[in-house]
Amino acid sequence: MQENGIKNTAVPLSAAGLHDVTSCNWNLTPQELMDKAIALGHGVYADSGAIVFDSGEFSGRSPKDRYIVRDAITENHVNWGDVNVGVTAEVFDALQKEVCDYYAGKEIFVRDNFVCANPTYRLNVRTINEIPYHNLFVDNMFMRPSDAEKATMVPDWTILCAPGYKTEAAKHGLRQGNFVILNFTKKMVLIAGTGYAGEMKKSIFSVLNFILPVNRNVLPMHCSANIGQDGDTAVFFGLSGTGKTTLSADPNRDLIGDDEHGWADDGVFNFEGGCYAKCVDLTEEKEPQIFKAIKHGCVLENVKFFPGTTTADYSNISKTENTRAAYPMTHIDNAVNPSVGGVPRNIFFLTCDAFGVLPPIARLTPGQAMYHFISGYTAKVAGTEAGIKDPTTTFSACFGAPFLPLHPTKYAEMLGERMRKTGANVWLINTGWSGGSFGVGNRMKLSYTRAMITAALKGELNGVSFENHPVFGLAMPTSCPNVPAEILNPKNTWSDAAAYDAKAQELAKQFVNNFAKYASQANEEIMSAAPKI
Repeated sequence: MQENGIKNTAVPLSAAGLHDVTSCNWNLTPQELMDKAIALGHGVYADSGAIVFDSGEFSGRSPKDRYIVRDAITENHVNWGDVNVGVTAEVFDALQKEVCDYYAGKEIFVRDNFVCANPTYRLNVRTINEIPYHNLFVDNMFMRPSDAEKATMVPDWTILCAPGYKTEAAKHGLRQGNFVILNFTKKMVLIAGTGYAGEMKKSIFSVLNFILPVNRNVLPMHCSANIGQDGDTAVFFGLSGTGKTTLSADPNRDLIGDDEHGWADDGVFNFEGGCYAKCVDLTEEKEPQIFKAIKHGCVLENVKFFPGTTTADYSNISKTENTRAAYPMTHIDNAVNPSVGGVPRNIFFLTCDAFGVLPPIARLTPGQAMYHFISGYTAKVAGTEAGIKDPTTTFSACFGAPFLPLHPTKYAEMLGERMRKTGANVWLINTGWSGGSFGVGNRMKLSYTRAMITAALKGELNGVSFENHPVFGLAMPTSCPNVPAEILNPKNTWSDAAAYDAKAQELAKQFVNNFAKYASQANEEIMSAAPKI
């Protein structure tokens, strides 16, 4: 077997079940991986210096094809159901053999990285790929050890990724030929049949969402985080379209990370060493940090060019709306290194409420924070997806339901416990509509939202009076610097008060109906925070 790069001598490939590969590329540099990709015809350089790849059939995750091995470690902890589907160890072993047999006779790319910026929780991850772009992707997204470490580090987990292989689904009881399977006994992830690179990143996030709460008393969070000039840490949760990336990218604050973090006793830390930013409609004016980060070494996924050029056309979604840029944190000028912060003083739940019901800012009690954390609410509006004519509620537990092996109440109770222990404020921020629902009212001005978040961060709302929302019970400030007082209570912005009351009841009922599936495991404090219908 021919071997290139910085070979890891601590753990052989046979530990993953591999055999008879013809060539192994160990820990190649980013440039070497890009050269390989170009030589194989896999990628094309954009004029920004980034390299562009097509992920093939899958341009996003396939959550219905993600499985967890049911074994002594997971059986009594995992919240089994539609999100966490179980398979036997025998099925995993058979599929591992199939993937390893598929790799026989091939050239492969092996990468040794780690995750978790706090060294107390560091997890070494080995990724084995059949295409160089995936190996470059994980080197951008995970943390990068020194060359000396690469030669000797022992992997805690191994990802075996074979996008070119699909299994016979019926033979193993799977839904279809592609799959992602987590095995907590073998500490291995199998990925096959999909070329979407994000599956590797999110599989390790799912691993951390299991082991950190169960074994280390760390709250894993699907959020962005930044830190102010006086060292205050803030955390931003939010589903797609709520403004999480935009609002956490603040020129007056330094970025800890944009997507995955842990909250330990000594503070917040990034799980990753890079960012995986959405590119749709990206402009330098709207997202200067992301735009400038798309340079040499960055991976652009499923981005198209303007005709006859190598200039990225971020408005072109002919392949997918889920175009992405993966780049290391070093591409962000104001990123902190190491990517850690203190205990958060302020936590923001971002929602785009297209019904115009929720206040633009509200302070939550621990019970309300747990309830809204489990709910993970936002709304989709007409034009975002085919077939949507009216605002449609979307709920994703803990703002990341597809990645939660445990029951959502476990994460919520950890959040409530930390709020009480540290005194952290939790704020609900509505970046959606005011003065009426979508089609009648207007989207909240970004300048007002930024002013409200700035006021919360500076403590300028500590001394103002609050009033409670009659349905949701949320504490709404009656004044806020640089924000018109009349918009702070959403009912005041509607011309028809009775219409507002009816819409508030409609949204409240959807909250209660969604929460019914969690009620049996939610404590009294959480249940008491439900809206009144």
